[in-house]
Amino acid sequence: MASFDDFVKPYGLVDKVDAFGYLDYLRTQPDGRAKRGQVILVTADTPLKASRGEGKTTTTIALIDALRERGVDAAAVLRQPSMGITAAGSKGGASGGGKSSLAHPELVDWGLCGEMAAIENAQNLLVSFAEKAVDEGVLDTILLPRVSEVPSRALRQIMVDRGKADIPERVVLTPTCELMQIVVLSRSMEEVSRRVAAMTAGTKDGRPVLFGSFVDLWRITNMLSDAVKPAMTTTQAGSPVYVHCGPFANVSLGIPSLVSVQMACARHDLVVVEAGYGADAGAQKWLDIAAREFGAQWPAAAVVVTRATTWRDDPALRWRYPFHVRRMEGLGIPAFPLVNLWEGEDGEVDDLRRTTDQLGLRRPIIGNLFRDGGSALAAQLDDFIEVLQEGRSHGAQAPAEALRSHKGMDLVDQLRWIASSAYGVPAGRVVCGPDFMDSLAAARALCKGQGLDLNDLVPVAVKSPATMTDDDSAPEAERTVTLKKVEAHTGAGLIQVNLTKSLTTPMPKIV
Repeated sequence: MASFDDFVKPYGLVDKVDAFGYLDYLRTQPDGRAKRGQVILVTADTPLKASRGEGKTTTTIALIDALRERGVDAAAVLRQPSMGITAAGSKGGASGGGKSSLAHPELVDWGLCGEMAAIENAQNLLVSFAEKAVDEGVLDTILLPRVSEVPSRALRQIMVDRGKADIPERVVLTPTCELMQIVVLSRSMEEVSRRVAAMTAGTKDGRPVLFGSFVDLWRITNMLSDAVKPAMTTTQAGSPVYVHCGPFANVSLGIPSLVSVQMACARHDLVVVEAGYGADAGAQKWLDIAAREFGAQWPAAAVVVTRATTWRDDPALRWRYPFHVRRMEGLGIPAFPLVNLWEGEDGEVDDLRRTTDQLGLRRPIIGNLFRDGGSALAAQLDDFIEVLQEGRSHGAQAPAEALRSHKGMDLVDQLRWIASSAYGVPAGRVVCGPDFMDSLAAARALCKGQGLDLNDLVPVAVKSPATMTDDDSAPEAERTVTLKKVEAHTGAGLIQVNLTKSLTTPMPKIV
């Protein structure tokens, strides 16, 4: 009889897990071989600056260390970061910090878990095939962008010399690319193959052409054979951590792969899942995309991270944190405020507790997690553990409306719903930018040419990570959300919509 270890192989200083194979194996076994772990979503306040994180990874690591100290079988699932932005120091690493960090942080922060480079190479090879198809008369335009882990302003829009005619192309960050989204969402290698075949290469005489019509897909899937496998490592305290895919919920999904979370839930009682940027970004995408449209597990609870400075530095933006916490609670998810203290802020604890009491939030969890690690949280988790135990015994689940698919709903209506539920902007103040309707019409025509209904694709908001609306400092009655551009990712089954301030190739901050 097989065991989990049979699906694990060394990959440098970490291990790689054949999650597809392991979950297939579990499906053939009698009930009871797999656990049914609860998902805990770690999200955050919208950061005051795009280049500043609130400490989600540090919190995630401290939380599982604290839970295991309390005797709970807990693990974490993190996202593999983007080397060009995160590891370069623009917003801190993605491996925690201080006592709340991974055993081998360099392997996460510098992309050495492998999938980033493999996905980048595979999508760029697809574009190379598309360029060759132009030479052979199969295509006359290329729609799939090249990707890079290292951002460059010069590459956002490029013109390739073809001799008789130049062909416009572009480059985006690896995390925002369609192939990354396919790996995040797929639950088997066969699904990866189907989705790659359905990717739009470009057009010929105005009609869309799919990669499956002219590329031998084994060339791509072979390149992804290790990229689809989550990495397995530990915290410095020895707690289990899985790392796979999906950074940057401002430019893409911003969540780890669904199969990595499903695998972790089969092995542990509690699985802490980190979602990108704030609750308006990564949490919105876990709930509205992963859980509602792709069948991922609904969170049993959420931890919403903030910094003490978030409530002090800009009074006009203080509305955002309680908005996020209350939104989670309104969806039936017990949401626990967590304040990630920095050095010199220990004296603010009493004031922070009074603030949360005045706002009617749950009793906050507060600690300097960089300095003290999980030990800062262990004694504060009584209410948290009690809620999880109650949820397990009562079979708590998402409200029916929260999981009712929006596929088939008019795309603009879906975007108005997201703006209202996730950003607090009513439908009447969602406005279309000058190029939006033309972009929408082009995407709709592209989908129609493939026999698809654009409204059946799942919307992905591409937005500034530092703002929920066009101007978060404006009075509540004046806040708006502007829709700017639409791009269909037919293989992934997603429709990317740029709104507010957004770039798919952002530049790192020099530190």
